[in-house]
Amino acid sequence: MKHSAPDLLGITINHRSMRGDARRFADVTRALADGLIPATPARAKAIHRYLTSLCDGIHHHHQAEDDILWPVLQATAGAEVDLAELTDDHAQLDPLLDRIREQSAALAGAPGDPAAAARLADSLATLRDLLDEHIDDEERTVFPVIVRYVSGEQWQKVEDAVRKGGKMSFELPRIERYATPEELVALYRQAGPVLRLLLAAVRPGFLRREQLIFG
Repeated sequence: MKHSAPDLLGITINHRSMRGDARRFADVTRALADGLIPATPARAKAIHRYLTSLCDGIHHHHQAEDDILWPVLQATAGAEVDLAELTDDHAQLDPLLDRIREQSAALAGAPGDPAAAARLADSLATLRDLLDEHIDDEERTVFPVIVRYVSGEQWQKVEDAVRKGGKMSFELPRIERYATPEELVALYRQAGPVLRLLLAAVRPGFLRREQLIFG
């Protein structure tokens, strides 16, 4: 019996959103440190709130891979996949995410301090580079294994389990930001009108925060 193939669109967009946000925030905090944009209290607080959610989301994503996806791959692919290096990357991420949370809180407490902005910008640049390398490696080595060994039904169970711990008010509008128009059409087709309704509910608050941060 032929099983349906796993649909990797969701994880692909999630990877793209993590990489894109790390890049955008490395740039905007560097601009703050260099005095290129105003370091207002409202902007600093909005950056802190966003980065807290981003760090929580990245932690949830890699913890879910360790706890949910990796066991599925080990059960279905066995020796065909080596996850040791990717797991080591995950272990490196947590202290960096903690540092970014602390440094963004420090910036919110002292928005006019260019040194605080510079420290945060440096950490975000490190996160950007680590995510770029890690995700390139994961998509090159793990995605083909998922397609070959994991059924669509197994993959759907993985996605359902991962989704339970996510913060939809944060994740959904980022999907809309980073998906291509064609990908959005596919997502709307899969999710039906519920996705449009949820996005309509969370989009305004998300866009207001974006405006505060990026102008």
